[in-house]
Amino acid sequence: MKIAFIIFNDLTTLDFIGVYDPLTRIRTMKFSDSFEYDVCSFTDRVISVEGLEIVPTKVRNDLSSYDYVIIPGGKGIFELMENKEFLDWLIKIPESTVICTVCYASLLLGIIGKLKDKNATTHRRVMGDLKKYTNNVLDCRIVEDGNIVTARGVSSAIDLGLYLCEKIMGKEIREKIQIQMDYSNYTFC
Repeated sequence: MKIAFIIFNDLTTLDFIGVYDPLTRIRTMKFSDSFEYDVCSFTDRVISVEGLEIVPTKVRNDLSSYDYVIIPGGKGIFELMENKEFLDWLIKIPESTVICTVCYASLLLGIIGKLKDKNATTHRRVMGDLKKYTNNVLDCRIVEDGNIVTARGVSSAIDLGLYLCEKIMGKEIREKIQIQMDYSNYTFC
């Protein structure tokens, strides 16, 4: 199992860390030695909207070898929606890869045509914008439709991380990770 966490300037830190923390526990809690992940970016360093510097492990790498690609949200999404080179990087992700987004990042999938006829969600503030790309916008914390999984707003990133833990490793492992995180509010719709 191989996951790419995409990072970019002006991402919302919790959108990234909320998914990253539970998923990386699959390895750190020794549930799987074959679980691999990379933090991928288009730039050598990233500064979150809150001012946190994050250094990627891969820059402008090919995303086609990953089982999952996870894209957090943040105000940087709006600049990326106009960055043809970045959008082309995402377009090349194969249909066999599960693409997951948090918050505003679902708009990126919409603009590159990956939400056509799909159910999806996003932050409540931009649900109207998401309707430009799909008529199936749901007010749920997590929405899965085929190879696309979208999470609503910032704190739903934690739910997405746990949801993916269960999808990848099963309910029992997800529960163990959730207990270790002391997180009792897990919901996905």
